[in-house]
Amino acid sequence: MRVSHWKWAICAAALIAASAQAGQEVGDYSGLPQDLAAAATAYDLAQFKSDRSELERLLADDYTLAGTSGKNQTKAEFIADAVAPGSKTTYVAISQQVRKVWSNGAVLGGMVDAKGFNHGKAYAIRGRFVDVWAKRNGRWQVIFTQFHYVQ
Repeated sequence: MRVSHWKWAICAAALIAASAQAGQEVGDYSGLPQDLAAAATAYDLAQFKSDRSELERLLADDYTLAGTSGKNQTKAEFIADAVAPGSKTTYVAISQQVRKVWSNGAVLGGMVDAKGFNHGKAYAIRGRFVDVWAKRNGRWQVIFTQFHYVQ
């Protein structure tokens, strides 16, 4: 079953977030600037918890999600989908992580396998995601996300 292309974001974050909620080490953000690692962790948790206020803070106003449908989503559209009732990630595994950082930008991504519920319907996906981060006014925000399914 194909799910809304926003769902990758929650899936990609859930494994890291679940570890954080269990009091375990959060993701592999070693080697990243401390403020970027903190922002990435907060973003993971915001997606896992469907935390509207944190998503508002961590996504840039000009955020774009380029998903599998060929249609771009805005920040408002992404957040509306992310906090929709009946959506819950129950399993996530992230592999093949990619991390590229420069003074005011970064790319964080990888492969994700996930299962859960999207508007009450069960799903299982495998895909590749990339988040592009920008440091603006001293604060890291996601400005662009690309996701595509992998068979």
